[in-house]
Amino acid sequence: MTAIAPGDDGALIERFLEMLAAEAGAAPNTLAAYGADLRLASQTLDGALAGADRAAIERLGEGWRDLSRATVARKSAALRRFFAFLLDEGFRADDPGGALPRPGSGRGLPKTLSGRDVEAIFAAIQARIDRVPPDPRDLRLLALIELLYGSGLRATELVSLPRGAVQPDKPYLILRGKGGKERLVPLSDRARAAVAAWRAHVDPARPWLFPSGKGHLSRIRLYQMVRAIAAEAGIPPDRISPHVLRHAFATHLLEGGADLRALQAMLGHADIATTEIYTHVDSARLVQLVNERHPLADAAASLRRVDAKRGGA
Repeated sequence: MTAIAPGDDGALIERFLEMLAAEAGAAPNTLAAYGADLRLASQTLDGALAGADRAAIERLGEGWRDLSRATVARKSAALRRFFAFLLDEGFRADDPGGALPRPGSGRGLPKTLSGRDVEAIFAAIQARIDRVPPDPRDLRLLALIELLYGSGLRATELVSLPRGAVQPDKPYLILRGKGGKERLVPLSDRARAAVAAWRAHVDPARPWLFPSGKGHLSRIRLYQMVRAIAAEAGIPPDRISPHVLRHAFATHLLEGGADLRALQAMLGHADIATTEIYTHVDSARLVQLVNERHPLADAAASLRRVDAKRGGA
């Protein structure tokens, strides 16, 4: 076993992040978040994170009590994977990750929008487009919102779409998402029409569908645009973001009867457990679905009729 010396944290964290990128295909955002969590934990433990014992890890976790459940879960996940890496690589003979807090599966429900909210946003965009003379930037906004809500794209995926990613004769696009994994994303007729209208205003020499400056539209600018149009639609700014529109896409599909596995594929979730958070749909609708669609529904209805007759006898 390779001994861990004081001051080794920085080098070991970098090796761990390199492993995540090379072997696990971790996305840049994941690497950045894990790196920040590990460096902060190392700083809290005076540079002795890699060699910390269970007692030190327990104290570290206790300092997270005022943080949100999601933040604690992320920090714990980063440290557990780090300690498992140290164990696998022979830097430790034990794994103190079990001392980290486990917030449990009770994740907070994602923010979402009602169907009426979404209709109000599209109405506000249409009101802009109907102005004379029309502003091409409003066509860009319509294409962005159609792809966010109509296909559930992540903000990063959306702003970095190549100019030819959406084809008028193909009701889908092939997207390379988190971890470099490809997935098939369905496109509505509305989304393809909106993209076609906007692309007519894009310089054919530009490689991006949503160019800006020397590159493509930034996620921050997309966030600002979404909040601005939501305000015009009468939706409070703290209720809206590009990710909320992605949540609305998933929630409304599931409420409409979409299969959870199909939804997982469309969203690009590696784990079905991530998709299951969208099962916060109306329980009454689910009960009705079971009563109407389950193979034994007719038999159950017959039994209820028999019981009713007996009661009246």
